[in-house]
Amino acid sequence: MSDIQDGVRHIEIEWGPTIDAGACTGCGTCIDFCHNDVYRWSEDESKVEVAFKTHCVTGCSHCGTLCEAEAISFPTLEEIKRCRREG
Repeated sequence: MSDIQDGVRHIEIEWGPTIDAGACTGCGTCIDFCHNDVYRWSEDESKVEVAFKTHCVTGCSHCGTLCEAEAISFPTLEEIKRCRREG
């Protein structure tokens, strides 16, 4: 979905992290870094889960760069471009 405000086309994207549960080591670095309550511990506290994807600041992906297991991903530039074309 998009709209135009002040002559600029804005698009709505679902921004936030996705965690590869198989790759997550449960180190908790993402929980320690993010102060927006995006993440939580799994029920058995062995892995991290996305609790509130919409709490993620649009464009922020720093937790993904901190994840040594590379278990956190965000929408790619190609996905964002596709949203723009479809919007």
